[in-house]
Formats: sequence, C-alpha cells, structure tokens
Amino acid sequence: MSRPSLSPSHRPARRAAVALPVTALAGALVLTGCGSDDGSSKNPSSSGTRSVTDALGKKVTVPAAPEKVVTLSEPTLDASLALGVEPIGATAGRGQKGVSAYLAKKADKAEIVASVAEPDLEKLASLQPDLILLDETVGSKRVLDKLRSIAPTVLTAKLNEDWKTAFTATADALNKKADAQKWLARFDSDVAAAKTSLKGNAGAVTSVVRWQDGAPSIVGKGKGHVGSTLTALGLKRPANQQGESIGHSEPVSLEKLGTIDGDWLFFGALGDKASGEQAYQEARKVPNFGKLKAEKDHHVVVIEGAAWNSSGGPIAARTVLDDIKSAMTN
Repeated sequence: MSRPSLSPSHRPARRAAVALPVTALAGALVLTGCGSDDGSSKNPSSSGTRSVTDALGKKVTVPAAPEKVVTLSEPTLDASLALGVEPIGATAGRGQKGVSAYLAKKADKAEIVASVAEPDLEKLASLQPDLILLDETVGSKRVLDKLRSIAPTVLTAKLNEDWKTAFTATADALNKKADAQKWLARFDSDVAAAKTSLKGNAGAVTSVVRWQDGAPSIVGKGKGHVGSTLTALGLKRPANQQGESIGHSEPVSLEKLGTIDGDWLFFGALGDKASGEQAYQEARKVPNFGKLKAEKDHHVVVIEGAAWNSSGGPIAARTVLDDIKSAMTN
C-alpha cells in the first residue's frame, strides 16, 4: 500500500513533531491518539473498528481497514508485505541501515522509525499511523504503553513463536486472515511437491550457516522458518544443528569447521546474495574449508542471507523453499 501524501497544511505540524524536546514527548503522543479503555487508541477518522486479541491475551480495538500501518519487527513487516500491505514505517534490519535486504524492494517507501533495539517514538508519532504491529523479537516490546498512546498497537507473537502462527496473527490484525490461510495452503502444497522432487537428495544432511567476521555461525535451528521448512521437506541437519537454538545464531570456531559440513551447505552473510558471494570467496581461503564434503561435491549454495537469517515470516520462508528447490530438485 502506498503512503498517502500529506497536504501542505500538515507538513509544518509534522516537522514540529520531530523537533519536540524529549520532555514534551508525552504530550505529543497524547495528542496523536486518544486512549481507550482497553489501552489502545482509536483513530477518529476510521471508517470502522474491530477487536483483536494480542499475544498477551489483551483485547485491542483496531481499524477495520487500516491505511497507515507501521511494523516494528521483521516478521510483521514480512507478513504485511506478503498480504499486499506496504507499511509507512518499519524497523531497520539487524545490522542494516534500511529494512532487511530481502524486503527492501517491496518496502522501499517505508520510513525507518526504529532499530531492532528500540523505536524512535517522536519520528514514529510524526507519521500519524492508524495501526502499529510488532512482536517480541524487538526491543520495542518494552514500550508498549507509549506505542499505544500513538495508535492502536498489537503485539502479534511472543518470542520463538511458530512463524505460521505469527503470520496468521498479523493477518488477523490487518483483517486479512482469510488471505493468510490461502497463502499458507499454497505454501504447504508447494512444500509437499518439492519433497517428492528431491529424489536422490531425499533425507540429505543439510547445513545452514552465516559467515561473519571470518568464521561461520549456525542459523536456522529449531522450529523457525528455516528449521520447520527443512523438517517438512524431510531433510536432516548436522549433529550440532539439531534441537533449539540458544540465540539468533551460534558461532563455530574455525578449529571445529568440520562440524558445519553436510551433503549440502547453504551459505550466506547477513545481507543480500552479493554479500554472501563475497563471504564465500573469503571462506574458501580458510584452511580446511576445501576439505568439506559439500565444497568438494560443489554443493555449497550461496543464499540471500537476510532472508534465511531473518526473524521469520512468509516471504522469508518462501525464499528458503525456493532456494532449496532450485539447488536440490534439479
């Protein structure tokens, strides 16, 4: 969805909002949105409202047809874009200046109003959103009350929530739950078809790493969008990539480089595919990397790491599936 243009009469007010001193922020937020009994705020110009229940069990009154959405996490941005909603504001991707690289083209009009650690409340308020979406993958969860004073705010998912459940919750907040269910049905059908096409690669040991600062880190463990997709395809993981992750990624020392080996190695950096290609060339200069079975068999697949390393979402999951199909079903 394109961001509505502001009339000239609104522009000075928005510049003034950004310039407010911190001490005046509370007053500015109150003026931006009127609080309701349920702790949310209502946009007086809304053509209708509905009630949704957030991840904490809280009832939130939201616009029936939100027009100015701000997403403060990767999963909510990813989900919104998959449903055809382009937010007016978003959070910068982890280690990136703009939104996560894999979503950059789809969200090129979104203004950055937060980092993964915290939101810029004044900048966010100046956008005058009618709906704010986030989850527990970002630090913005610590200022929910302040966000609710700006606009109706929905915490869609708790930390480590199944990505499909989180997607459905975001869709519900956007009043697009039926669209999400159709999207997931197509995705599951495509996973099933890809599984039958693996043939000689059925059950292959599949490693997923991010190369950063001269060494690999394990990503995609557990039930996130990477782990669940690999499991649904019947693919196995190396021994040290099984079970739940103790963090977003787990560093591996070069002395234990062999532990990242597998029949296939999906290899990326934190950004786009070009940064992954550059990282791969660096990795090939590391002693013993050439001894990896995946490298010798030409089964190292450079990926768009931003999608594979993301906090999850339907577009990220589709990217994972498409990369696997392209590499392993030909």
